[in-house]
Amino acid sequence: MKVFSVSASNARFRSPDCAQRDPGSSPGFAALNPGYTGVLVVLAMLLALVSFAPAQDQAPGYPTRMIRLLQGFPPGGNVEFVARLLAQEMGKTLAQTIVVEAKPGQAGGLAAEAVASAEPDGYTLLLVSGAHPATAAVYQKLKFDPVDSFAWISTASFYPFIICVRRDSSFGSFAELMASARSAPGKLSSGTAGNGSISHMITELLGQLTGVKFLSVPYRGEALALTRLLSGDTDLVVATAALAIPQVRSGVVRALAVTGTARWKDIPDVPTVAETGIRDFEVMSWSGMAAPAGTPKPIIDRLHAELVRAIAVPEVRSTLEAAGSEVRATTPAEMRALVERQVKMWKRVASDAHIELD
Repeated sequence: MKVFSVSASNARFRSPDCAQRDPGSSPGFAALNPGYTGVLVVLAMLLALVSFAPAQDQAPGYPTRMIRLLQGFPPGGNVEFVARLLAQEMGKTLAQTIVVEAKPGQAGGLAAEAVASAEPDGYTLLLVSGAHPATAAVYQKLKFDPVDSFAWISTASFYPFIICVRRDSSFGSFAELMASARSAPGKLSSGTAGNGSISHMITELLGQLTGVKFLSVPYRGEALALTRLLSGDTDLVVATAALAIPQVRSGVVRALAVTGTARWKDIPDVPTVAETGIRDFEVMSWSGMAAPAGTPKPIIDRLHAELVRAIAVPEVRSTLEAAGSEVRATTPAEMRALVERQVKMWKRVASDAHIELD
């Protein structure tokens, strides 16, 4: 739907043959046609109402049917968790069902491709995460632009990654882990959520900043990566706070370091990577929502308002916080800028590590 907004102050109707006349030399069209002035007044009022209509009124009827929310990772991970939580709450006030669909592959890239090529009508959305810019940095044949192919809506949450080992691991601290990695380059194995995933890229970034080398072992999603850690297949895993913290609390795994700039509130005894001596190290992931580029602004405005409302609901906020997230919305422009910055950062890491995936 197209919305045309016209300013009443710019609406002028002029007879061609009077274009150059002195206004005082003729009674004018309005004076000769008394009803004309009244028509102009009514028209100006109508135009003003159109200009200042609320965003949701400029997209009348939206939504009128089910909305699809795609997420690009296997079931059981943080992305699916956030997608289902937002879909349930936003569907209440949108008065339509939001169906969450998993389309795993290319560390979220396949879901992003499907949304980028979808009709920009507000009925196909993407639950996007911090893996999105990392994926864009390593996959060379993506069929979409990681920034320009999307209409950004808002973030919902931010969270760090936790570097974990099994509870029976010989590594009692992050310093011990790194010392072992230095002494045997490429021997310690790190389970990741897939090639090009943000957990993979964090491992590469650690290696570049410290001169160590880990053996990256990709799995289909971080839940499987954690399962393989527990079965003894790998030495460590870099997992989202939502997945790792419950396992830390239960004593199944041991947290060695947090990738944020500050200690995380749920595990305050665990140091940051920067505290261990790797200065200025920071990787914070996030979750949010996007639509195909070209989606009408009134629809984006409506979805933005609904997402902001949803994460302000006490039950939703407390659920996200309990899962290890900081709840925070952004404007569409702020979210776009965030993606742009992180694409540039991960491209530098991928280039230095010579990572190129098809």
